[in-house]
Amino acid sequence: MTTSTFLKRIRLLERFRGLAGRALTIGITLSTAACAAGAVVEPPATTASQEDIYRTLYPYYAEICAASQLRKNPGFGAEISSGVGGHAVLYLNRVCRKGDVAYPVLVMCDQTRDPADGVGLSVNASYKNANWVATEGRNFFFNGDLPPGKPLTRDAYRATLAKAKAKGIYKGVTFHDEVYDEMPPGFTREDYKYERSVSTDYALDFGRNRYCARVPLSRAEMVTIVKFLNDQNEPYQNGTAEFDWNLFTHNCAHMNHNALAAAHIWNEWETDRFILFALFSFPVPKNEFVNLMRRTNDLPIDDLDALYGDDAARRLLLQDGRLPTQPGALADLGTIPPLNDVYNTKSRIIFLDEQITGPYLGYFDAILQQPRYYRLQDNLAYFAGLYAKITANRQPVETYLARHPGMSPEKQADFRRFYTAYFDYIGHQTKEVARTIARLDSLPPDGGVLIGDQTAPVPAKHG
Repeated sequence: MTTSTFLKRIRLLERFRGLAGRALTIGITLSTAACAAGAVVEPPATTASQEDIYRTLYPYYAEICAASQLRKNPGFGAEISSGVGGHAVLYLNRVCRKGDVAYPVLVMCDQTRDPADGVGLSVNASYKNANWVATEGRNFFFNGDLPPGKPLTRDAYRATLAKAKAKGIYKGVTFHDEVYDEMPPGFTREDYKYERSVSTDYALDFGRNRYCARVPLSRAEMVTIVKFLNDQNEPYQNGTAEFDWNLFTHNCAHMNHNALAAAHIWNEWETDRFILFALFSFPVPKNEFVNLMRRTNDLPIDDLDALYGDDAARRLLLQDGRLPTQPGALADLGTIPPLNDVYNTKSRIIFLDEQITGPYLGYFDAILQQPRYYRLQDNLAYFAGLYAKITANRQPVETYLARHPGMSPEKQADFRRFYTAYFDYIGHQTKEVARTIARLDSLPPDGGVLIGDQTAPVPAKHG
């Protein structure tokens, strides 16, 4: 979405000023520079990673990514910019785009495909007959196939646009007519789709810094997510509805969140809510990165009472035999190419947080500072220790039930079932972590598996 379109929508929402003072503050925060202390942290420098090792261990995984503002340099093609609220995308490994349909439809990749195959999904206010579009190829989706360390020249930019057109990313997808109001002379409508959407729907890292939270999944869970996403697009594909992006009620982060909710990683975030309710609670890209990292790493899985009270976690354990917090959920960071002829490399992204008392800055710092969040060996060691602690502190089920004397017989039976599934899961995970650590012992001492093409992050100082 361009800055002018974004501001038009903000002005419309300002009509609610008298009824939602706090919400107006939110709108101002999202549409101005991030001047609050600690609002901006630049990602660390990057280097080559060992993605192939990770995929061997966790072939099916999802990444929810928060991407920073976009600022294209003037004088070359269309002038595109966005707000400091940033953008959100979703990547699914071992999922492909169905090739014989003239519209974005997802399928599970067949076994003959490269294990690095996957698809990146983006929600964009431009779309009229789709909630999301899909770009095949992890490297193309994130890096536009630009080799690591190479400058983003204008020629490389043009080559990426040509490759995107050849892929047919927008095959069958129409844009709102108002999108073309800002189309510069010399563009066709089809060319303009790709020009305005680069570094938003594909080649994300060209002009945006990226913070992704990676979540390992089972194949069955990925199948569930694929069905959910196809269902999201169906009413727009068959013409029974027209997509209308809305910052508060149906933005780019809603779909990503709810895709993982379909697999019971967390609870659903309702879309298209009454605006006066939505103004006070809506998903924000950078918040969602932190929320998912904490959900998949920091759920108090050693507190059986708290875990039983988490509806989504309880469902996931009883239905799928797993918990949202478990090994392999890592941070994946990407940066704008520093040698860049096309985009301004000073790019920001903010939290929606209380400026003084809000917790997100502290959570974010912890993710960048603690290796267990981004280095697989440290992540596995952490969970090995946590599982050992849980096993050592196990108590009989009657001890837990005694703390809740008013629990109904039906609830007691459900808790007993949960208790059995929980300790079966802990036992299985203890063995699985030990096996995975043993598989990694063959790596050289300094050959840690770092995800997201990054070295160990060194967080920047807050302003």
